[in-house]
Amino acid sequence: MQTYSKKIKSARDYIKKQFDITPDFGIILGTGLGQLIDHIDIQHEINYEDIPHFPISTVESHSGKLIFGKIGQKTVVAMKGRFHYYEGYSMQEVTFPVRVLKALGIKRLFVSNAAGGLNPDFKISDLMIIKDHVDLFPENPLRGKNLDDFGVRFPDMSEPYDQGMIDQALAIAKKHGIRVHTGVYTGVQGPNLETKAEYHYLRVIGGDAVGMSTIPEVIVARHMDLPVFAISAITDLCTPGNIKKVTVAEVIAAAMKAEPGMAKVISELIASID
Repeated sequence: MQTYSKKIKSARDYIKKQFDITPDFGIILGTGLGQLIDHIDIQHEINYEDIPHFPISTVESHSGKLIFGKIGQKTVVAMKGRFHYYEGYSMQEVTFPVRVLKALGIKRLFVSNAAGGLNPDFKISDLMIIKDHVDLFPENPLRGKNLDDFGVRFPDMSEPYDQGMIDQALAIAKKHGIRVHTGVYTGVQGPNLETKAEYHYLRVIGGDAVGMSTIPEVIVARHMDLPVFAISAITDLCTPGNIKKVTVAEVIAAAMKAEPGMAKVISELIASID
């Protein structure tokens, strides 16, 4: 039976045989946000199901492909479809692709997601650049034997999201008149949406938005010393007086409305990085 490290190497080696390129940056595309692919000059695609040991997304709004190409002069690899703890995967399985992206050579990670808005100033389809997070998942992706080849046993998380990229992104949004906030993302297991009391609790402990992804991937990225930029599309409002029943179709529609602004911010940010 292969060790976790050997599985990462096996996945990397398979990808390199299909398309031998070293990407500058990795991108994880969240619910309803796959249109960022339109900003990539695509050179190659690989289905997740063909990659050894790669998980398969079970969420209908997440297709499963690695997309290789360029944004400006920067070479990128984008995950079109991600994995969630609520799908039944372990946290090591959820974050396996991030390990593989690092093994392929990425120097920075860009993450997007759809999230519920806890901050009363937020509106549907607003963008929130994540400046910090509160981890409420029941399992940590670093639990177990440390992968010494990737990072230290106790990685620092005092700045999980790169402040320089946050500042650059805010300037890009301002230039284009894109409505954007900064805030704290709270991560929960899911897949059910939260109760009114839980929304209140999440706000009390400092959350501006809530979702079911991102934090595990960020923890693993920071374990490997990858700078991270993350951004949420606010797809429903979780504030008193605004809470209502929400369908997946409504979430996807709100995310797609936010997508052009998000794509503009991420693509220009990537193109501007030296």
